[in-house]
Amino acid sequence: MTDAAPERADADASAPAPTRAPSRPRPAVRSPRRRARELALQGLYQWLLARTEPARIEAVLRDQDGFAKADREHLDALLHGTIAGQEALDAQLARHLDRAAAQLSPIEHGLLLIGAYELTHCVDVPYRVVINEAVELAKTFGGTDGHKFVNGVLDKAAAALRPAEVAAAPARRQPPR
Repeated sequence: MTDAAPERADADASAPAPTRAPSRPRPAVRSPRRRARELALQGLYQWLLARTEPARIEAVLRDQDGFAKADREHLDALLHGTIAGQEALDAQLARHLDRAAAQLSPIEHGLLLIGAYELTHCVDVPYRVVINEAVELAKTFGGTDGHKFVNGVLDKAAAALRPAEVAAAPARRQPPR
């Protein structure tokens, strides 16, 4: 017995082939800023695990696919800004964490640092974009439910760091239950 689907007896063998190819999922197009965040996360991962020197991290990142297409200015700001401001960023995040930052996975910790940095220093980026980007990266690189944790922490951090923007934002529609 085969796993192939049985042919339909009423199918017309002489029917013309479809004019369009079946639709396939298109690969996601990553913006230069998304690439910058991905690379910054990779660099922070190295830094959090081994305290690798930022210059060495940059050299490794230059060899990564997509480096040339990344927003270089944003990458530099994220990587160097989060490393230089890690203690202050962790202090901001600590109010919203249920455990010490040292107990977080390096991916979640790196994403929270990037998110806190962007919420604090990149006011041109809407807070919902900051959160969404961190959540999407957590889905790609993090653990099974890491994106939920990142979303919750950054949502609380955004309310504390950008209260006027959060208050002025229209309410999000909740999916029906």
